[in-house]
Amino acid sequence: MASGYGPPNYPPAKTYHSHGRRGGADVGCGICRCFLNCLGCCGGCILSIICNILIGIAVCLGIVSLILWFILRPNVVKFQVTEADLTRFDLEPQSNNLSYNLSLNFSVRNPNQRLGIHYDRLEARGYYGDRCFSAVDMKSFYQGRKNTTEVGTEMNGESLVLLGSGGRKDLREDRKSGVYRIDVKLRFKIRFKFGFLNSWAFKPKIKCHLKVPLSSSGSTGGFQFHPTKCHVDL
Repeated sequence: MASGYGPPNYPPAKTYHSHGRRGGADVGCGICRCFLNCLGCCGGCILSIICNILIGIAVCLGIVSLILWFILRPNVVKFQVTEADLTRFDLEPQSNNLSYNLSLNFSVRNPNQRLGIHYDRLEARGYYGDRCFSAVDMKSFYQGRKNTTEVGTEMNGESLVLLGSGGRKDLREDRKSGVYRIDVKLRFKIRFKFGFLNSWAFKPKIKCHLKVPLSSSGSTGGFQFHPTKCHVDL
C-alpha cells in the first residue's frame, strides 16, 4: 500500500555569479590603500629621522661652540677717543641748519691672545641733544691678536637739526662755556678669527660721551680734551 508521504520538497538552490569588474576594483582599492598606508608610514619615519639628525647637528654645534668659547675666552674690544678737534659748531636759529667741523681719532684695543678681529662696515654718527647731525663711513680693517689700532674720521658739513627746548638750553650753555657735549656712536660688524676659522658676525654698539672744546672759542677757560673711554654693548 502506497504511503501518503512522499519525499520532501526542497526549494531550488540559488546560484551566485561573481562579477569580474567588481572583484577587480575591490582588489585594486585594497592595493591602493595598502600603498598609501606604506607611504604614510615611510614618510613619517623619514621626517622623524630628518628631525633627529637636525637636532643632533644643532646639539653638536652648540657643544663645540661652548667648548671653543671656554678655550678661547673672547674678551670685549675696547674703544677710546684719543683726540677730538672741533673747529666749527654753529646752529642758525632761523633755518635750524647746523654747520660743523669735527675731527676724531679712535684707539681700538683687541685684548684677545688667540683671536684676531675683522671690523666691517664701520659707520660713525655724531649726535647733539639726541639729534643726529652727521653720519660718515670708515674703512674696514683687520686687527691682530693683542693689538692696538688707531683709526680716524672727520665730520664736516651742514645739516638740519631740530633741537627741543632742552637741546637749545644745552646749546646756549655750551656756547657760553665754549665746550660742547657731543655724542658719537659707532656701528659696525665684527668677526672673530681663530686660525683659518671665522665666527659669525656680531653687531656691537659703541657710544662715546664727549666734551669737546671749540678751538676758536676764547671762553673755554683753558679746558682741553681728555681721552675718553667709550661704552661697548654687545
